[in-house]
Amino acid sequence: MPVAFFLKALVGLLPVLAFLAVLQHVDAHKLVSRASVLMTVAAGGALAVVSYFGNDLALEVLDIEFRSYSRYVAPVLEECLKAGVLVYLFSRNRIGFMVDAAIIGFAIGAGFSVVENLHYLRALPDATIGVWIVRGFGTAIMHGGATAVFGVLAQSLTERHAHFHPQLHLPGLAVAIALHSAFNHFPGSPLTATLATLVVFPGTLLLVFAKSEHAIHDWLVHDYESHEHLLQDLRTGDFTHSEAGRFIGDLAKRFDAAHVADMFAYLRLHTQLVLRAEKLLLAREGGTDARLQQDDRDDFAKLHALERRIGRTGLMAIWPHLHFSRQELWELYELEHEAFPELAEHGGSHRGLHVRAQLRRLRQRLRQALLRSRKLTLVLHRWLRAKMRRSA
Repeated sequence: MPVAFFLKALVGLLPVLAFLAVLQHVDAHKLVSRASVLMTVAAGGALAVVSYFGNDLALEVLDIEFRSYSRYVAPVLEECLKAGVLVYLFSRNRIGFMVDAAIIGFAIGAGFSVVENLHYLRALPDATIGVWIVRGFGTAIMHGGATAVFGVLAQSLTERHAHFHPQLHLPGLAVAIALHSAFNHFPGSPLTATLATLVVFPGTLLLVFAKSEHAIHDWLVHDYESHEHLLQDLRTGDFTHSEAGRFIGDLAKRFDAAHVADMFAYLRLHTQLVLRAEKLLLAREGGTDARLQQDDRDDFAKLHALERRIGRTGLMAIWPHLHFSRQELWELYELEHEAFPELAEHGGSHRGLHVRAQLRRLRQRLRQALLRSRKLTLVLHRWLRAKMRRSA
């Protein structure tokens, strides 16, 4: 019995985790760290627990047969939950390219499927190895693949927007729900659904990786050259004749000269740091282990000091005219995160402390939500049973 259980667990849990490891390995730029992957896997697992209570509650409230629920309701609930993590990361500029959107999306789905299959291992001890082949190679890969597809489509629609636009994530969510629903439409042909999943999702993701690797390289080279020209214009004063330069110059009528000088200094330092980040990415793409310097740390301190001096109003005034993309903001975040590794290990910078505090609050809220949903499920269950007894 223990040997059979171990074999079922291996078949049910290993394929999705192995494919996640493959995705991270083939990422030439190493855009997603192992720590980030583990965190998103854990987040996906937590969402599977939320989904368990949510599905149970929705099934009782809607009072529809399980087949219809699994085809049309469960995909909406589960894909919205998984997509929520990616939407949060998009809103915080933590995703810059299709590759890391695919890896993080698949990691969320992998964590979701692992916890779900652990539950079924306990609930269905007598299930045959065929069931676990379907769940391990079919359902688990589907969960990871659908969320990865959402991430890729959302990234492709939002990558040139510096500001967060929630509506741009809806097409990707609709596709993920449709794929999930299509898989659930074949309960009588599980092997067919599994084979289709193994053909569609891994092949699509690897194709995305192959195309995205070239796109990242071309974008880095082009953006590096354009940022070099921008920095040169800023240093020579030619930038003042451009549209953005004239706009900042016009701000002198509303702000004092020192304020406007800070704006130009902010733009110059911002461009300089983005250039540094792109130079490091290009160097690592070529196999060179490039390192950050003390000057990079000092520049970040200057950048934040300029942000405080300019103020929120000034930054909001100049940002629409600077045309920063979300990828540039991601590059800055990654560069700063790498510039202070020892601070992160010993409690971190103020930003690191802020992020950890947010994560702690998020975990507390998640635990509270789980407790509330469980209590609500029990209350509704008792109410429904009492109502059925009265009607009988």
